[in-house]
Amino acid sequence: MTPPSPSELRNTLGANLRDLAKSTESISALCRDLGINRTQFNRYLSGESFPRPDVLFRICQYFKVDARIILEPLSDIKLGPKSLLGHPEINDFLSCGVTSLSETMFPSGFYKFARRSFLHDTLFVQGLVYVYRKDDAVFLRGFEAKEAMAQQGIPTGPKQREFRGLLLAQEGGIAALVSRRESLTTSFNFLSPVPSFQNNYWVGYTMRTVAESLSGSRAARLVYEHLGHDGPKVRKEARTTGFCETEQLLPYQRKLLRLDEPFH
Repeated sequence: MTPPSPSELRNTLGANLRDLAKSTESISALCRDLGINRTQFNRYLSGESFPRPDVLFRICQYFKVDARIILEPLSDIKLGPKSLLGHPEINDFLSCGVTSLSETMFPSGFYKFARRSFLHDTLFVQGLVYVYRKDDAVFLRGFEAKEAMAQQGIPTGPKQREFRGLLLAQEGGIAALVSRRESLTTSFNFLSPVPSFQNNYWVGYTMRTVAESLSGSRAARLVYEHLGHDGPKVRKEARTTGFCETEQLLPYQRKLLRLDEPFH
């Protein structure tokens, strides 16, 4: 791939700056806010000149963009996966839930979860997920149980089993949109904290995006237990993941899952 020439970089930046400047009160006001000479800024806009690194940094900070504005058209950058939740069509509806999920509300670290199996009403699934924060958002990562994948005729390699999700703060709890690679399957989860001495349990439900069927279910109660970053405890719990019988669940898990009550 041929690297862009200096003139191409200047022209790309100039076009992006002209687009970004449309959202400001005026070029004069923008230059005052940035602390940049108006004549010099006009040269950036026309592609005649390129800003110093410190000036480029101020521009990126002001418009909340990154240095890709010297390499790619702004339309390509804004349509990337990272910025979709900031799209004007949904920004006021979803972005706040992403950025307001604090460590206190839902701490980072490992979680153990338990739910009834979607495939077998008499069995349950236990697993681990890892919750982490990056770029002002909260994500989770985990792996489907090998047995569940095998029974559906799906390869059981780590790449096929991996799922990831985005977490959002909600009234009374948190929501998560979780999907396997290439969006092969997606689920919606909702969890609310359970008042307890350690405040380390959350209970809610999970729903998967599949067509209605006479066999199997599409929704089930869900319990999360926060394990934190306790390595020995996480490794111990990892040995219990997969399908299990009712008796193998912890008594408190069984209580929260309300096994004798239908899910509504």
